[in-house]
Amino acid sequence: MTTPPGIARVSVSTVGSRIAFVVAALAAPCGAAFAQSTATRIEEGTLTEVVVSATRVQGTGLIQAETAPKARTTVSDEYIETQMAGQSVINSLNLVPGVNFTNSDPYGSSGGNLRMRSFDGNRISLMLDGIQLNDTGNYAMYTNQQLDPEIIERVAVNMGTTDVDSPTASATGGTINIISVRPKHDPGMAAQASFGSDSYQRYYLRGDTGAFGPWDTEALLAVSYQQYDKFKGPGELEKTQINGRIYQDLGDGDFISLAFHGNKNRNNFYRNLSKAEIAANGYDFDNDPTCTRPAPGAGAQNEATSATGTTSLCTNYYNVRSNPSDTANIRMQSSFGLTDSLTLTVDPSFQYTLANGGGITVFAENDRRLIGTATGGTDLNGDGDLLDRVSLFTPNNTNTRRYSLNSSLIWELNDTNMLRLGYTLDYGKHRQTGQHGPLQADGDPENVFAGRQGQAIPTADGSQLRGRDRYTVAELNQVSLSYSGRLMDEKLRLSLGLRAPFFERELNQYCFTQVSNGTQYCTTQVPNAANAQGYVTFPGGGTTTYLAPYDRTVKYDKVLPNVGLSYEFVPGNTVYTSYAKGFSAPRTDNLYNVQIQNVEPETTDSIELGYRYTGSTLIATAAAWTTDFHNRIVSSFDPELGYSVDRNVGDVDLYGFDASLGFDIIENLSLYGSASYIHSEVQNDVLISPTVVLPTEGMELVETPEWTLGTRLQYKIGGATLGLQGKYVAERYATDINDESAPSYTVFDADARYDFEMFGMSSFIQLNVINVADKDYLGSVATSRFASATSPFGSVTQPPLYSVGSPRTFQVTVNASF
Repeated sequence: MTTPPGIARVSVSTVGSRIAFVVAALAAPCGAAFAQSTATRIEEGTLTEVVVSATRVQGTGLIQAETAPKARTTVSDEYIETQMAGQSVINSLNLVPGVNFTNSDPYGSSGGNLRMRSFDGNRISLMLDGIQLNDTGNYAMYTNQQLDPEIIERVAVNMGTTDVDSPTASATGGTINIISVRPKHDPGMAAQASFGSDSYQRYYLRGDTGAFGPWDTEALLAVSYQQYDKFKGPGELEKTQINGRIYQDLGDGDFISLAFHGNKNRNNFYRNLSKAEIAANGYDFDNDPTCTRPAPGAGAQNEATSATGTTSLCTNYYNVRSNPSDTANIRMQSSFGLTDSLTLTVDPSFQYTLANGGGITVFAENDRRLIGTATGGTDLNGDGDLLDRVSLFTPNNTNTRRYSLNSSLIWELNDTNMLRLGYTLDYGKHRQTGQHGPLQADGDPENVFAGRQGQAIPTADGSQLRGRDRYTVAELNQVSLSYSGRLMDEKLRLSLGLRAPFFERELNQYCFTQVSNGTQYCTTQVPNAANAQGYVTFPGGGTTTYLAPYDRTVKYDKVLPNVGLSYEFVPGNTVYTSYAKGFSAPRTDNLYNVQIQNVEPETTDSIELGYRYTGSTLIATAAAWTTDFHNRIVSSFDPELGYSVDRNVGDVDLYGFDASLGFDIIENLSLYGSASYIHSEVQNDVLISPTVVLPTEGMELVETPEWTLGTRLQYKIGGATLGLQGKYVAERYATDINDESAPSYTVFDADARYDFEMFGMSSFIQLNVINVADKDYLGSVATSRFASATSPFGSVTQPPLYSVGSPRTFQVTVNASF
């Protein structure tokens, strides 16, 4: 890979050398004052800093002085508010060393891909005020569904580690916790409007009651609406969000807080492109603006691309490439002093999700799934015959109801020593269905959730046509124990913790599963008798074999230690080291396989050694780290079974170096810079057929840039603030054997803001410009095993696909508050 100019390339290949590399570098990334739960914030002595900023924050808001003996970085609201209004808060982490986020559009509503020290978003725990936000099934992180940036206090990032009470069964790569704001003590209102490129419009309104009633209760309510066109191709993105919070101070540090959040997205997808498509059609190539369907009538109408195929002529029509989602949560945080030295924290929550990713499939009207136990078929287009092949809207809906509790008992032994015992429950009911629905004459779905909320497709025997039907209960019971101490006149800080997650998945598969490829086959047909392996066939279905519907329960548990030690050897100069073990249980899709495999959880062992400097004008950090990634789960071929299954295929060795600094050059001029180097090396090959081994040993992980650099220069004069920031991302491999890659790129953004008083109101006007140079580049990567169509590893059914980076985009925001 290409090394940025002026930076020496580091080459270390052995495990021993990697440890030496860590020790020699003596470095550690900066940390935040905030962790996740109420208990963690009390233990670290930072709970009150949500209101009173006791920690020194450098002028850009991207780095602050830290004391926690672990690798943690905080991004404050001072920086977040300089970014685009309505933008995903995850994009605000993109200048943090070790983090790379590729946004799918300029305003954030299309989501994006996150990598943190090579780990993808599914292996990073995302939390809001301590509650787990990752999907309960596949641990996916949905960056477009996050809290509006105006009500975020700050975001804390744990690099490669969790906190001792992190409510997660998936975080091998670290954690991100979003901390929301408290209601203001004085009453007030804020109104904001934003307009920009691509017909962008957004409106935001917030009201604070101030302290009211006999107990000085505080509350806030905020609503927003956002809508804009895609920057390429047809379609639009629309978001509506509401947030609220009630806060009651109980005195002596005790409190109760109840918050709620609701988010509604109605989005059209951008079309991801292969390099061949970009070469042939350009970066602006996208989905089709219209769908032409044959008029129902006499004879046979065929809407497929072939005589017997299931791919629709309208497969790329923009309104079937949609991503609707409805999400909500209610979360409580509380702290109760039982005695002078004993504190109880209780943080319960509830979450709701309904979402899908669109889809379209052609069905023959005499398809056996439409017949079921009856005869004949179903007239899908209403022309009076059963001769047609008709397109249907076929999204896979996911509906989740999630109940969680994070509680701790904290015992302050004295002013400098503390013990904590914690318990976490995370109980998710995960319903995955695929009720199909009709399309209108112009190709638009009758309902964005198809047959789940709209008109279903009846079968001849009175049931409904489905493409998926399963129900999973994911239950995490976790206990944790930790000690934290401040010794030697508080120069030495020690943190010792044990986290013991007990994770269970109850699996209920209500459809048949095709043995050869794992495709679900949902039908009411009566199968033939099972063969010796327990598989079935269907009358008239040839020799294709299926696994019958089933239920099963799997359980995983692990004891996960984490240790941190820091020492301030000279005022303002601190060294520290930390160790943490991570754990990620197999995902739902890994477990709904034809052949039940004894897949072990993925685990990580992460070591870090570091140095921090905190001065009056300079905050600097540097970190060297190493992570051993064990039991990596991928889909690989089983020669005895004759098909691919998900299994543990070996390890990945990771090591790297992070550095960042914040320098207040003069009173009003601030500079931030970050650099990150990541080396990844896969340790095993993967068997993909009876005779073909994919040579992945020695390869680098996909979508992981070896180098990233970030910078921001910010100048304040009077009421004006000017900012210029940039990010360099090195080459990223797009295939497992590293035979195709996304080129390196550098993108700059700019912002300008003017704060002023008008008619007794505090107001500002802000201009944001992203991709100032209007550079063409490739963003997120949908990776594949290999790219070459002439490779000895087989044919390429799907080459790597890339999202196109956002072009130069302008946004103007006007705000008034009192």
